[in-house]
Amino acid sequence: METTAAILLRKTRLSDTSLIITWCTEIHGKIKTVARGARRSKSAFSGKLDLFFMADIQWVRSRKSELHILREVVLREPHEGIRKDYRRVQLASYFVELIDLATEPDHAVPELYDLLLRALAYLNTTPPTRRALLHFESELARLTGVWDASSAPADALAQTLGRLPLARVELISQLTPKPQ
Repeated sequence: METTAAILLRKTRLSDTSLIITWCTEIHGKIKTVARGARRSKSAFSGKLDLFFMADIQWVRSRKSELHILREVVLREPHEGIRKDYRRVQLASYFVELIDLATEPDHAVPELYDLLLRALAYLNTTPPTRRALLHFESELARLTGVWDASSAPADALAQTLGRLPLARVELISQLTPKPQ
């Protein structure tokens, strides 16, 4: 059994009672776990598995697939402030999707975990801004080594990752200050 701090990136329905949970961890990188029985009303996971949650997790590594077994979740930071504003949720979702695109399963990149952790902490207490979005993109491009000063960080990320999340266009529009 392994234990690590993790940020919940994605939840996917596996069966009537179970979920696949994608986590970003500092030590193990991006991992996928099966939370058996998580959809049951009296599950031990009830209230502990939601987007952007930071938790300490215990899991058992699978020898046959990339789907590991989630055993326990201890919630550390739910980032409740993000849920108070739809735009915060949108920007946090954009950050999570970028991290998901930029990381490989079971390949640790502690700098990307730290970047996401700092971005979620920022959005937890501060309204989203265009500057925050652009800063996250430039840091992600710098940390992944795909950006040089001759191009925009978003262009470098799009070229390397194959695409940027579709939400970017709407976010840039919404977060750009309107002239008065």
